[in-house]
Amino acid sequence: MSDPNNHKVTGLPTPTAPPETRDTERQTPVTGDAESHTPAPAGTGVGHIIRRWKREDLLKKGCFGLRCIALIFSLMAFIIMASNKHGDWRDFDKYEEYRYVLAIAILSTLYTGLLVLRQVHELSTNKETFSRQNLALLEFFGDQLMAYLLLSAASSAVPLTNRKRENNDNIFTDSSASAIGMEFVAFLALAVSAMISGYKLSNPTYI
Repeated sequence: MSDPNNHKVTGLPTPTAPPETRDTERQTPVTGDAESHTPAPAGTGVGHIIRRWKREDLLKKGCFGLRCIALIFSLMAFIIMASNKHGDWRDFDKYEEYRYVLAIAILSTLYTGLLVLRQVHELSTNKETFSRQNLALLEFFGDQLMAYLLLSAASSAVPLTNRKRENNDNIFTDSSASAIGMEFVAFLALAVSAMISGYKLSNPTYI
């Protein structure tokens, strides 16, 4: 006789564990800033690079324009003062202050002229003559030095011109005042250019 307890019950379903569910509604969305390997949107980096290129191009054009202004006004100061010879006491070379104005006008014309020619060459060939760091250093100290010399020369000639105009206001004193004014404008242009050069040095992304 067979033991009825040994019979296996067949035909009944085998119980299984319930499927594991996930609470998707409580999951935090993964972004590029989270601690994951999901990359940030590509447009963010491209936009930053484009903005940096535009900023560098604006600074380059700004320096070029300011040096063109300094070149023009330095050249005009040189021409006006060099031609300011009207005989007797109305000759500029008889006064040390006016000779100083002329000398600095010549130096400023040469300095700004060389920088403008270099930048025109770079824009036409699309090749940099010097490394950015060396060029930024040269422009920063060169602009500061030339701006100081222009201000010094113009300031030294102002008292003499005022004294001359109190007694005799003529073409000689008018030409002297015009040359001094031209150097003041050239000074302002190079002073702003020096500040831009200082910004380039302080900005590691530029150099």
